[in-house]
Amino acid sequence: MAGATQADIAMSFDGLTKDYGEGHGVFDLSLTVSCGEIFGFIGPNGAGKTTAIRLLMDLIRPDRGSARLLGLDSRRDSVELKGRIGYLPGELMQWPKVSASYVVGMLAGLRGGVDEDRIESLAHRLQLDLGRRYEDLSHGNKQKVGLLQAFMHRPDLLILDEPTLGLDPLIQREFRDLLREAVGDGATVFLSSHVLAEVEVVCDRIGLIHDGRLRKVGSLNELRAMRIHRIEALFTGELDTVDLARLPGVSDALVTGQRLTCSVQGSVAPLLESLAAADVVELDSHEMSLEEVFVHEIGSSSG
Repeated sequence: MAGATQADIAMSFDGLTKDYGEGHGVFDLSLTVSCGEIFGFIGPNGAGKTTAIRLLMDLIRPDRGSARLLGLDSRRDSVELKGRIGYLPGELMQWPKVSASYVVGMLAGLRGGVDEDRIESLAHRLQLDLGRRYEDLSHGNKQKVGLLQAFMHRPDLLILDEPTLGLDPLIQREFRDLLREAVGDGATVFLSSHVLAEVEVVCDRIGLIHDGRLRKVGSLNELRAMRIHRIEALFTGELDTVDLARLPGVSDALVTGQRLTCSVQGSVAPLLESLAAADVVELDSHEMSLEEVFVHEIGSSSG
């Protein structure tokens, strides 16, 4: 981020690339995340989110590029970093014939021990029965185990891959509370999702990844400022879609009979002036959701 010092930066990626061939992987990922920020890494399934996170965690090695987390090199200082990071993988490990409590206890032991009261408090908040066999848990409850182990040691950095997957709405709300508390204690959060609406509530900034490439980064206010509206109008006069397409900000204009649909980015005044001559009898406008805006951006950049 412009003007940020090294002490302000929790994560920085410089040209991070993992090329699996045929367009699969992550390409030239460059990004900075500030300390205390909640950053949403958004993209459809297969966009490269999990590959990028595995690179950050040094679970796979890049073809080129580098990353620094908490001021340390993600590869050279991998062991030290893992002690300071709370990581939730996109695919949870299988733990046959042991209880959820055993899983959590073993992972806590690998961290040198974690406060039992902290573990019990998190289990209560997540409505998780640690006495049940891990393999008998539903996907949602296994996800709770993953979240508990990520938060239990009060990490400096949380890296969470699709953290709300399988969680019911009440637990999603509790998860959001845990995020805010972690940031309040000084942590930074980097989380991925393919559902923008799930992270729109908590994130300070969002980055869109598509086909392995970072397409757009901005704060929620900056992204909302794109102000894309969907317009639908019924008219009795004449409209020319070629003329409409020339209007500033107008796209996707379609006239079917006496009905117009189009998208408008920015001011709708030029469109309204054009519609005035077409004897409009009904006009409807709604602002596109942030998710629709991102889909629109993908379509624009692919064209």
